[in-house]
Amino acid sequence: METKIQSEINHVLKQFPEYWEDDSLLKNKVIDDLRNYKKELIEKLLSNETIKNTYSLKLENGTIFKIEDFISMLRYKKYWENSYTRYSNEIGLTSGDKYLKYNTDVVIDFPHKDCVLEGGMTKEEVRKDEVYYHKVLAKEEIDIMFSPKVLTNITKYDENGERQITEFVDTENLILKGNNLIALHTLKERFAGKVKLIYIDPPYNTGNDSFRYNDKFNHSTWLTFMKNRLEVARELLTNDGSIWINIDDDESHYLKILCDEIFGRNNFISNIIWKKKYSPQNDARFFSDMHDHILVYSKDKSIFKLNLLPRSQEMNKRYINPDNDSRGPWKPGDLSVKTYNANTDYTITTPSGRQVNPPKGYCWRVSKEKLNEMIAENRIWFGEDGNNVPAIKRFLSEVKQGVTPTTIWDYSEVSHNQEARREILALSIENFSTPKPERLLRRIIHLGSNENDIVLDFFMGSATTQAVAMKMKRRFIGIEQMDYIETVSIPRLKKVIEGEQGGISKDVEWTGGGSFVYAELYPLNQKYVDLIQKTNSDEEIENLIGRIKESAYLDFKISFDKVTNNNSDFASLSLNEKKDILIQALDANQMYLGYSEMDDEQYDIPEQVKQFNHSFYNKKKDVKHYE
Repeated sequence: METKIQSEINHVLKQFPEYWEDDSLLKNKVIDDLRNYKKELIEKLLSNETIKNTYSLKLENGTIFKIEDFISMLRYKKYWENSYTRYSNEIGLTSGDKYLKYNTDVVIDFPHKDCVLEGGMTKEEVRKDEVYYHKVLAKEEIDIMFSPKVLTNITKYDENGERQITEFVDTENLILKGNNLIALHTLKERFAGKVKLIYIDPPYNTGNDSFRYNDKFNHSTWLTFMKNRLEVARELLTNDGSIWINIDDDESHYLKILCDEIFGRNNFISNIIWKKKYSPQNDARFFSDMHDHILVYSKDKSIFKLNLLPRSQEMNKRYINPDNDSRGPWKPGDLSVKTYNANTDYTITTPSGRQVNPPKGYCWRVSKEKLNEMIAENRIWFGEDGNNVPAIKRFLSEVKQGVTPTTIWDYSEVSHNQEARREILALSIENFSTPKPERLLRRIIHLGSNENDIVLDFFMGSATTQAVAMKMKRRFIGIEQMDYIETVSIPRLKKVIEGEQGGISKDVEWTGGGSFVYAELYPLNQKYVDLIQKTNSDEEIENLIGRIKESAYLDFKISFDKVTNNNSDFASLSLNEKKDILIQALDANQMYLGYSEMDDEQYDIPEQVKQFNHSFYNKKKDVKHYE
């Protein structure tokens, strides 16, 4: 039931249709306008006596509106005194609010089921009933979260099948299952400064408002989510490495500013426009969305080198060899130039005796002395009968052996989303709704890396990046948290090893081979997150609460004794709200087992798993082989 102040605020804000989406208040928009001192809004609020008496300070010559007090109420307290907020405040689930630049918070993501945090969830896709669970932690709350983690369930896949191993060598490819933020910090121990190219296709954040447990990120929290991951990603890059981020219009410009801060504005390379669709959407309300952005940053622009694109057969067909020159095919180039110089305006006599002058207003490109040298070197062409206007012979062997890439990539060059889906379907594995085409990744990997370089994708999804990297003889690292890693990503890479002929296979003459090592971050509280997300009823939730109380690691700030269906406030919550409460109550520092705790007897870690971890973290131990 609304309080009087809620009713009065609603009455005023209803006069501003732009603050409402259906019956939901776009509170962030209201807050932004208040902080920008929108005159009309402030005047309307202060014209209401109840609001004025509650949120203003009367002075002798005027009134001061307590904007921050009003915002605090709007964001956290009375206005949002629904059962969820009241209950979460009761047990201690609160969070502060800071500008992103000064925000040291960390966003931990817990995707729900099999459809969340798939890279590239764009507006054109058919929406699924997605749920995002997140935990926002202040810097001072983090102590062991980013320490190296124990890797378990280790399996090597190659042409001979799969087997357990106890040693990790530098030439191996690696796939990790687990939270990508924590996995990135785990990778720092071995791969800091060693990754040549990073490509990511993160969640696009297409929502307008709200954050807690729906399919949209709050804008500032999404940016914090990205900031956490990009900061550690930068540490993994080689000094001459680069990062390529696939994003759409909703966040591309904000992400550009964030990347300017993390990588340095001077290290910005380009904003590539990829035309990802071949037909427009005629039912679009305004414009049919046809493209994505790919933001490219180097770690150090002064030493970064971009490879050239291969020359096409069409380009090379322009070069011929009518005089059988031993230097190979050539094409004629204009000897005259428009920039006039009287010293190079002279008459040329052709082998047939014809006299030729440059066009009016033009001159020759070279001096008379230089021309005679070029004629002696057979670098001037006068035609088969020696009577043509002279042309410079430009040899294919001497031109730049590649093409400078442009910033517009058409689907005719790098494919489109529909072809990417067909590539997945052709593999006869579980379907995946938002893959990227192999030709797109082929171009990116070609431009930004060379054979044997390490390529990283920490929003791995369907493993397009890793599949293409393997076919192009690059080393790769992939990180994925979702269970489809076992039904899509790994099966796809196994088919690549077997020599599947889809995607770019024929273009690069791929016939199979290669290998990769799969490992999982050893779960502690994460296993309870998984169980929470799989619950489908209040009864299952109640049973799980008992297990959590008994053996999970709980946040010390949470009064967990109040988390029960016997509590009327908790009982009144929806199932998803209850799940969120349980996830928030878990200690985020204890999601996965730290390497430093691996020898603790309570975890009973097998010896071969310990040996692999010692090898991975380059710790000196007596290695026993269990292959």
